[in-house]
Amino acid sequence: MRRVHVKGDLTVARGSSGIVAGLTAAALAAVCFLAYQASANAPDSVAAPSAGSPRPSATPSKKPAPPKDPLAVPAESDSGTRVVYALKDRRVWLVDDAGKALRTFPVMPSSVNPLPGVYQVGSRSGSIKGSDGVLIEHVVRFADVDGVAIGFSAAQDDSMRSPDPTLKTGGVRMKRADGNAMWTFATVGVKVVVVP
Repeated sequence: MRRVHVKGDLTVARGSSGIVAGLTAAALAAVCFLAYQASANAPDSVAAPSAGSPRPSATPSKKPAPPKDPLAVPAESDSGTRVVYALKDRRVWLVDDAGKALRTFPVMPSSVNPLPGVYQVGSRSGSIKGSDGVLIEHVVRFADVDGVAIGFSAAQDDSMRSPDPTLKTGGVRMKRADGNAMWTFATVGVKVVVVP
């Protein structure tokens, strides 16, 4: 056997590489044989998936729906140019003819509320004293409930206090800046849609 000198002080027999290759091939063959034998003798409960086990789906699962925008115009609020008043959300939207909200803002409901439905602006007042004694401006009336006029308004002191539940008042209060926008938008005859 001829010896070959390799870098450093190591010497390796040239025939050793053939022996190593042979041992590696034999080991690989033994592992393959044992793997085949194990899969052939495995119980059915381990070898194959059961009928009830989940299988990967060929179609992708549906993406979850995006969260609803809490400031979006309510879906069931009619169409066209309108003021939308959501009783539960205590919010108003000024909506153009294309259905786009030009402005939305919170309001303080009155002690007497209109039923959900479609109304229209019937009258307006620039500045008066409200039924609760508060000086108000930009009054936009759209409904009447048992003799109580219901309308949007802004307190001149910019307050939005809760109404006295012992008084029958119909003023739906908003901030003065929102009252200005309402006054410009909601002229006589403009539709007002009240939703639950």
